[in-house]
Amino acid sequence: MFFILSKLLSFLVSPLTWIIAFLFFALLSRNAQKKKTCLVTALVALLFFSNSFIFDECMRGWEIPITRSQDLDSSYDAAIVLSGMLEYDVVNERTQFNRRNDRLMQAILLYKEGKVKKLFFSGGSGSLVHRGKKESMLVKPFLVGMGVPPDDILLETESDNTYQNAAYSKTILDKSIPHGKFLLVTSAFHERRALACFRKQGLTVTPYSTDRYSGPRKYIFDHLFIPDSEVLFDWDTLTHEWVGYVIYKVMGYV
Repeated sequence: MFFILSKLLSFLVSPLTWIIAFLFFALLSRNAQKKKTCLVTALVALLFFSNSFIFDECMRGWEIPITRSQDLDSSYDAAIVLSGMLEYDVVNERTQFNRRNDRLMQAILLYKEGKVKKLFFSGGSGSLVHRGKKESMLVKPFLVGMGVPPDDILLETESDNTYQNAAYSKTILDKSIPHGKFLLVTSAFHERRALACFRKQGLTVTPYSTDRYSGPRKYIFDHLFIPDSEVLFDWDTLTHEWVGYVIYKVMGYV
């Protein structure tokens, strides 16, 4: 139920949902002043949430900065890699990756460089429909194909959200790597909530952020003033994290 509610909440807090709602109210309203107010509100919201500079500044304040290699300890027991980077194409029967695949690529590099001894992948199914397609189980053949020995791959297969990532991982790691020292590998926008959840569970984790949205500040005309439709959808990611962190705080997960 929590999984379904989180999907619904993500839809409700999306800026695009509110922009469409104001346009819809303007269309239905018979009051000229209310119609004008709704149209202006929708236009201002559209310009605000499609502005690349504004989004970058908001995301920069939320993302956990990248951890540089020289700031890491010499070795960690495992890299805990959180799911959300792939899905299974049931039509073509093939695993496909999205932009968050940087989580996995960075973890593999850490393993190859000897920074981590094992790779621990945490994640069940991110789909409401194909519940049997577990991300962690889908990623294992890929890791083996990349040259990671099966004995160095640990899986947590049942979690549906970040809190469960932490709680279920804690149970497994306490048995397989008790009192271990771990790198927590996830997207920079997600690292803040994930880090709080894992530390709440009592695990010793160091953040290792990946695929950050905010780059160096750019004071160029198109970045400052030209609306970008992709940015409008990127806001869904950030608002989801904001709301998720507040809910987790209320529920005592962080």
